[in-house]
Amino acid sequence: MSHWVVLSIAMAAACAVVLTIVVINQRRVAEDDDPTETPDVLEYMTMMIGVVYAIVLGLAIAGVWEGRSSAQESVRQEAQALHEVDVRVEVWPAAVRERVRSDVRAYVRQVTGPEWRSMAERGELTEEGGALLAQVRRSVTDYEPATDHEGEAYQPLVDQVAAVDDARGSRADNAGSTMPGVVWFGLIIGALVTVGLIFTLQIRRTFRELLLAGLFSALIAFLLFLIWALDAPFGMGISATREPFELLFPDVAR
Repeated sequence: MSHWVVLSIAMAAACAVVLTIVVINQRRVAEDDDPTETPDVLEYMTMMIGVVYAIVLGLAIAGVWEGRSSAQESVRQEAQALHEVDVRVEVWPAAVRERVRSDVRAYVRQVTGPEWRSMAERGELTEEGGALLAQVRRSVTDYEPATDHEGEAYQPLVDQVAAVDDARGSRADNAGSTMPGVVWFGLIIGALVTVGLIFTLQIRRTFRELLLAGLFSALIAFLLFLIWALDAPFGMGISATREPFELLFPDVAR
């Protein structure tokens, strides 16, 4: 099911629940009830709880967005370092050059294929990807430069392989969910409390009041969905992409 379909269902369900409760609750209100009798302190508490929850939502969104950005940056660094290996090895003999490039492409194929699916589904990297990176490292470090020109390229190539390994480790750290379960518990309970408090203000069945109640509940549902979609940087609709690999290795990553 598409994430946008899930969002639409969640927002519609939130509106339907809130409006249904408002309508049912209004039928139970006595005819002589005066909605202006809502205590001022109740309005103040409702406002303050809403403000506090808005701050918490903002921090949660900032946190998951930072995690998503960090994941995308690790992908960019990994792809760029691999590209540098692919280009810098040009000065080495043809047999060595082709072996290194073949190993690099095998690793890219694994990362953008099975490993990417593993990150999306299970939030973890594959052992095969680690083995292929180790093969790239061996192909680079096992060669003994025969000339000074080849020797000048040796250390930069080793450094770029180390950069790939470092970026891969960062990608592994960002592969899983970034939001602890206790935070999700607080967000959901806070949403229920915040939406529930609007019923303390004696909402009537006027179009304006029903519209505002529905829009408010839909907004809360949308923000929670946004946090959920960004929570797993490689697993949801608003996730990190393989674009850096696709741009630098178009013949392999697509």
